Order: sequence, then C-alpha cells, then structure tokens
Amino acid sequence: METILVLLLLLSPFVGFLINLLVGKTTTGRCMTGIIGTTAVLISFVVTCIFFIRLLSTGEVVEINFFQWIALGEFTTDMSFSFDQLSLIWLLFVTGIGTLIHIYSMGYMKDDRNIDRYFSYLNLFIFFMTVLVSGSNLLVMFIGWEGVGLCSYLLIGFWSRDHKNNNAAKKAFIMNRIGDLGFLVGIFTLGYLFNTVDYATLSEAVSSTSNPEVSSLLGVATLALFIGATGKSAQIPLYTWLPDAMAGPTPVSALIHAATMVTAGIFMVTRLNFVFDLTPDIQMLMAIVGAVTALFAASIAIAQTDIKKVLAYSTVSQLGLMFLALGLGAYHVAVFHVITHAFFKACLFLGSGSVIHAMGGEQDMRRMGGLKKVMAITFFTFITATFSIAGIPPLAGFVSKDEIMMVAFEQNKILWFIALLASLLTAFYMFRALFLTFFKDFRGTEEQKHHLHESPKSMTIPLMILAFLAFFGGIISMPFGFSWLNGYLEPVLPQIAFAEHPPIGEQALTMAISTIIAFAGLGLAYYIYVKKSAVPAEDDKITGFSKVLYNKYYIDEIYNTLFVKPIYALANFFNRVVEELLKNVFKGAGELVEVLSVPAKRMQNGSLGFYLFFFVLGFSALIICLFLV
Repeated sequence: METILVLLLLLSPFVGFLINLLVGKTTTGRCMTGIIGTTAVLISFVVTCIFFIRLLSTGEVVEINFFQWIALGEFTTDMSFSFDQLSLIWLLFVTGIGTLIHIYSMGYMKDDRNIDRYFSYLNLFIFFMTVLVSGSNLLVMFIGWEGVGLCSYLLIGFWSRDHKNNNAAKKAFIMNRIGDLGFLVGIFTLGYLFNTVDYATLSEAVSSTSNPEVSSLLGVATLALFIGATGKSAQIPLYTWLPDAMAGPTPVSALIHAATMVTAGIFMVTRLNFVFDLTPDIQMLMAIVGAVTALFAASIAIAQTDIKKVLAYSTVSQLGLMFLALGLGAYHVAVFHVITHAFFKACLFLGSGSVIHAMGGEQDMRRMGGLKKVMAITFFTFITATFSIAGIPPLAGFVSKDEIMMVAFEQNKILWFIALLASLLTAFYMFRALFLTFFKDFRGTEEQKHHLHESPKSMTIPLMILAFLAFFGGIISMPFGFSWLNGYLEPVLPQIAFAEHPPIGEQALTMAISTIIAFAGLGLAYYIYVKKSAVPAEDDKITGFSKVLYNKYYIDEIYNTLFVKPIYALANFFNRVVEELLKNVFKGAGELVEVLSVPAKRMQNGSLGFYLFFFVLGFSALIICLFLV
C-alpha cells in the first residue's frame, strides 16, 4: 500500500505531463487541460497529507527502495525515497501551493493558444520537485535538481516569440549550470570520502570519522555544495538570472521563483546540516553572503518600476535572509521563513498577475494607481501579503523574520545590523509598490481604465487562501518557546533540542526593533507616495544614484564585459582563425592526396599483362616475407 501511495505521489504529475503533452487540447479540449494538470498535482497533495497525518500520529517515516541503481566496488546507490519530517513539510507547500497556482492558471492562461504545453510543463516541474525533495540520497536529489532547472528554462521562455524571453531562459539555464557544477563536485567529493551519498549512511560516517584527509576535504565538499546552492537559490554572485526570469508567465514566477525551485538550495543545505556543522568557516561565508545579498537586492528593489521586478529582487533578498539563518546554524529558522515566504510571496506574485491581467499586460507601476476601487479582493490579499513580508506583527512574515533577527542579534551584531537595514528597505519598497499600484488616481490610458476589472474566481480564490496563510501561517512557530515546528523538525535537526532560548528580554528587544523598522518603512513610503503623491521618474529622467539602483548597479553590464564579451571574442577567434586554419589543413591534405593519385590512376590502364606482372611481384614479396626474412 505504501509503495502504491508513493508512486501516486511521484508519478501523478508526470502522468498529467504526458497526457497534456501527447494528447493536448486538440483531444481533451482547452478547459480539460487545466483540469487534468490541476488534478494531477492535487492527487500528490492528498497523498502528502496522508503521509503527514500518519507521521504526526505514529512517528513512522515512510521509506521506499525501488531498486539498486549504481554498484561500483564499495560504492552503491539505490533509487530510494524517504518521506520524513523535512521532506513532508516541503512537499506540503510544494504540492499545496502548486495546486492553488494550477487553479489560478486556469483563469490566467485560458486564452493562451499553447495552454496544453503550459500545463504539461507545470506538471513536469512538480514531478521533478517532488523527486528532489523526497529522494533519500544526493544522486536522486540531483535528478530533481537538474529537472527543475530544465522546467525553469522551458517555462521562462514559454512565450518564445519574444526573443527577450528566450535570452532570459538561456541566462537562467547557463547560470544554474555554473552552480550545478559545484553541486556535482560536492557530491563526488562526499562519495569519494565516505563511499556513499545516502543521507542516513552519510550522517553516520561523518559523525564517526577521525581521518585528517576527510577533515581537509570536507571543507572543499561543503564549499562546492554552497556554490550549487547559490546558483539555484540566486545568491551573490549567481543571482542575476532570477530577475530576468520574470519574463515567464506570472503563475510561473509564483510557483518556481518564489515558493519552490529557488528554495532547493536551502533544502539541500538543511538536509546536509550534519556536514555543514563540521565546517564553521563555510557556514560563516554562507551567513555573510546571505546578509550581503539581502541588503544588496533590497537596495535595487527600491528603484524598480516593474511590479514583477520588485518582487523578483524581494525574493533574492528574502533568500539571503534564509542563508543568513543557515550560516548561523539556525536551520529550523530558515525552514520556517521558507514556509512563510512561500505563502506571502506566492500571494504577492499572483496578486501582481491579477493586476497585470486587469491592466491588459501592463507591468509598469507608473501606469497604475487607484486600483483598489475596482479590484477589492486583489487589493485586500495584496495588502495582507505586503504587511506580512514587511514584518508587521502579528502576521506570519513578522514571526519568521524576527526569529532570523533574534539569531543574528545573538551571534553576530554586524550581520544583524545588515539584515535590519535589508528589512527596513523591504518594508519601504513593498509599501511603495502597494501605494503606487492601488492608491491615489489611475495613471494609465483610457483604454486600460475601461479594461479594468476584478479577476475571475479561479484567480481570486487562490489569492484569498494564500492571504489567509500569509496572515496566520506564523502560528506554527510562535516566539518565547511556543514552537510546534521546532518539535516537529527535531528528529531531522537534532541540534534544536540543545539550542538555548535567548532571554525573554532579548527576544522582546529584537521584536520591538523589527516592528519599529517595519513601521518606519511603511511611514516613509506613505509620506512619499501618498502624502506627496510622488511617482517615479521616466527612464530618461532618472539621474544620480537612483539611476545606478534602477540599472541594478550595472552588474549585468559588468558580467557582460568580464565574461560574455571575452567568450564571444574567443568564439569569433576560433571561428575566423582556428576553424579556417583547420579547414585549410584538411583541404590541403585532400588536395595532396588528389595530386598523388594522378600517377596511380595512370597505372590503371586496362592492360592484363601489366596487372599480372604486379600480381607476381606482390606474391613474390609475400613469399619472401613469410619464408626468407
């Protein structure tokens, strides 16, 4: 029975992918493609809930080993899956939010002519994400890891008629390959050191080893794994692909680039916490990169005018806070923020999609305004998620972000201050987006104003559910020691049991500071964009440091100069010089053979006596070689 349920969980999205890809809308109809894709993910969600309830009641972990996959000497790997506390909590929001986004997509993408291909790609992504999360060893995780990268490429470039979308898809694919190479090096290093990549066996081997060679190479392995995580989870310096990934349909941004795929790096580090705990230098590097990324991306977001770009850089910033928690050893806190972030960021992306849908495809906030009058549900859900991400108590984002701040305050005041600045900017740019989009008077065209309307129920119902979760989701881990999540994760993160709770006074202080910071960002944004009715300048009128922020510190241009142009120059050199040289060499060799063949062709004169003479000559040479030499 367990095997059947596991197969249902894993394969139902894959079956949905095959049906929509092979049969498609021509046979099933446009409406049925969405129903098939949504049902496939819903089945996975239901099975996940069954396993989750069973784990809560019995404490038993479901483990399924299908077959032995690789056997090379002492190294063996199975095609096996494990549904423990960590994988199930991830599967709950992957399949749960995935189901809501599929329902939302039925309304958002109903007029797209390739709706069958869209739902097939979404189903394939969910399939690979479930494999990534539930695999019981690093090689099975790598299958899912590469699979979600492939699906990301397909979905970012879904509207391929626009060449910019194709470039964004290629950029995401290539930058993820850089990180994936690091991930592979980390897997190979751990496999070389311990002859296993299975999580349970690896944990035992790591804890029992005293080999000095292992200790020296373990840092190499964790550094390589961290590089893999920076690629998938968009950290400095491999973050630039994620903002460009907004070229895909908005539900794709909500599913892949807010709630699921970009958290794969956090999942991998959390899963291998017992390895990273032995390399404190890499952990500190992780914390520094996370804090700097959080502040860096937040500073860019305050100057963006594309509503999806604001949310994209917000995602990079929030992922930075998660890496800060991971680097400080607070894996459970990072998991908590992953969960709440999935709620409020999916709600924000889908809310922006509702706005874009009403605006006829317009994404520039300078052309919006006053939308709360005609889009009440979208406004209500968007403002709820904005309050949550900004850290306004008692919403979910406040609780999870405050735990990160508390850990940073206790362990490293400098990193805490950097995170605090990032949180201030987060509150400012999110309320800036809210006020520019929904408040004051409408600034678009008359045609857009005539087109304004609330989205259909297939889009607003998922928004309301996500807004509810963004408000109340924090109850799973309340402050002052009232945390259900910590107790739930203790079997896979045993260090939680030994973690000391900070003094109540210290917790209250960090909460107060975080709250003041959030309201300061709200007040500043309100003063500028509501009281003063400010609107961001047009592109050609942006000057000074605002222009630097608007152009993302020119990082893309720097990368283009340092890496892209030299590679193109090298390719042109090989094309114009090396290839021409090789072509001339081979062409010359062919011409030489042709010249040498002219005398040989003359010997073929049709004279039988001439042929017999050479036959006797060759036969005599053969006899001499065999018997006389």
